[in-house]
Amino acid sequence: MTDLQRLIQRVLDELVATGTETGLQVAVQHQGERIVDAVAGVADTATGRPVTRNTPFFSFSTGKGAASLIAHLLVSNRLIRYETRVADVWPEFAVHGKDTATLRHVLTHSVGVPAIPAGLGPDDLADWSAVCEAIAAAEPRWPPGTQTGYHSYTYGFLVGEIARRVTGQPMRQLLHDWVAKPLGLVGEVYFAVPMTELARLARLEDAEPPPTEPQPTDPAKQNSILAAWEQRPQAAMGNAPEFLRADIPSVGTFTARGIAAIYAALLDGILINSDQLAELSATAFEGTDQIFGNPARLALGYPLGRIGAPPHEPPTTFGWPGGGGSYAYANPTTATAFALTKNRLTPDFATAQHLSDIVSAQLRPPR
Repeated sequence: MTDLQRLIQRVLDELVATGTETGLQVAVQHQGERIVDAVAGVADTATGRPVTRNTPFFSFSTGKGAASLIAHLLVSNRLIRYETRVADVWPEFAVHGKDTATLRHVLTHSVGVPAIPAGLGPDDLADWSAVCEAIAAAEPRWPPGTQTGYHSYTYGFLVGEIARRVTGQPMRQLLHDWVAKPLGLVGEVYFAVPMTELARLARLEDAEPPPTEPQPTDPAKQNSILAAWEQRPQAAMGNAPEFLRADIPSVGTFTARGIAAIYAALLDGILINSDQLAELSATAFEGTDQIFGNPARLALGYPLGRIGAPPHEPPTTFGWPGGGGSYAYANPTTATAFALTKNRLTPDFATAQHLSDIVSAQLRPPR
């Protein structure tokens, strides 16, 4: 057992003991070796079922990291290029000026279709064809490539439909065949959880009562491009069997060990070569996020920079947080992959920042 494993385990136990968290997992791989695989708490408060290292957690947008990886594997397999126009493989997408949109624009959230089109809600996300037809027919909020704005749920459908058009396979199958199987992660990473596996999952819970009104009270959020359900995750959505079983690759279900292993495989050259790693992890777009108004620095498929990192820390970390507080990333500078999964949906990333700060302090690069 490593010193870092002991330290992280102690912190997880304290978070559960104080009631800050209910159940959680942390996994860290460093220079190809798993050095942390810690768990604490319960997966389901109703039954008292404990969290184990094999407990999958539905983790909302942290799943975008796996979707981005599929896009990069399409490129590494020479099925598409980053500069390929979406309409070249998905002709219906070309309307309303979207004919110039490329895979690069998809990966930098700059296509201009950030919101699920009007008339569709969370219950419709299981209908792949209906959602993709609506996105293809949508008018962009800005000319592709000129602005960036968080594509909350549309991101996974954009990547997924491109992948389906060039491979003939849905994202759930590509994740299984191209990632889970070769990395030995079958049963640990999912788009679309099989019915037989649902009982293994951690059960999510809201840290605070969900809003009773469909519209947020904050005036800035009232005018948001995204619907309320696209902005704020709720446990009821992430626990619904129909939602969990659907192929919605903007979100995902996995163990911390599983998603950390995926990022580690990127760093270790197992899935892509070093040249592609350098390209996908470099700054690809900087600007103001048109959804939330924050400064955004994006690599190809990932935000750059660690959550809560001090100003002097180079923004080499790439990865995805997820609504409710999950987080997974890779840091090429330190050859580190980190993942946190948890079942209490908090409105901030305090736990993720605290744990990643500990890991970063222990594994900082030599001067």
